[in-house]
Amino acid sequence: MESKHFLTLLDIPKEEIKNLIHRAIELKKMTKENIVYTPLQNKTLALLFDKSSTRTRVSFEVGMTHFGGNTLFLSPRDTQLGRGEPIEDTAKVISSMVDCVVIRTHDHDDVVKFSSKSSVPVINGLTELVHPCQLLADVMTYVEINGDITGKKVAWIGDANNMCNSYINASKQFDFDLSIATPEKYVPSLYKKDDKNIVLTHDPLEAARNADLIVTDVWASMGQEDEEDERKKIFKSLQVNKNVMNVANKNAIFMHCLPAHRGEEVTSEVLDSKSSVVWQEAENRLHAQKALLEYLLVTNI
Repeated sequence: MESKHFLTLLDIPKEEIKNLIHRAIELKKMTKENIVYTPLQNKTLALLFDKSSTRTRVSFEVGMTHFGGNTLFLSPRDTQLGRGEPIEDTAKVISSMVDCVVIRTHDHDDVVKFSSKSSVPVINGLTELVHPCQLLADVMTYVEINGDITGKKVAWIGDANNMCNSYINASKQFDFDLSIATPEKYVPSLYKKDDKNIVLTHDPLEAARNADLIVTDVWASMGQEDEEDERKKIFKSLQVNKNVMNVANKNAIFMHCLPAHRGEEVTSEVLDSKSSVVWQEAENRLHAQKALLEYLLVTNI
């Protein structure tokens, strides 16, 4: 049987991905109750990371430990991704020895090429195009707190980056309205003018008005450090602060994939407020990814 991959949120059918979110909540409850569940004994997850990581690495390694499996971490010094050996050849070799692969790298095409020759499931741990694992945790967090996200309004405020693209995909999978506020000339690569549930603006207040969820990210992502000073000037008007949160719905919550640059894309006042659920969101990376591993390696949920 051909392996299932998770390169973007769109790789899982809508009903199945919604079930996966609810399964993640169940797995979290099991963990809190110390219920032992080890469906991945004698299974090995390879982590091929070309970009540094805290939450992605820790959550996948701990998740495999909870499931009774093993992890193999390979840093940029340990692999030949993009350096000499063709990615397709690397995929054939590694997938013949492990049961699943998580790749965190720059070019999304590298993940696509790897998955095309992999005999086991491949998970996108982050590329410059999308960060789908983070969105599983984000949607899970919203559902835990406020119930179904279908029909709700989400406001993305900040850079037109991989997280913004992931929210575009999520809006299609989970049927919510998305209002995106980015600087002029910063248009998300996955945005299409005929997306009826998506509004693009340059005004953070317009995006946040009556929103149920406000989300942002750093203004300069990994690899853009040399642009940081210029980006601070360009994005200054897109800071998530109390004025932005005040125009959202009364029970609106705030998310950030972390790490956050306090005083830049978000104020400490918002990050530390009762509306902020960033720590719950961060923990939920573990539970959402356990549900994903189960989906890919154990059974269809």
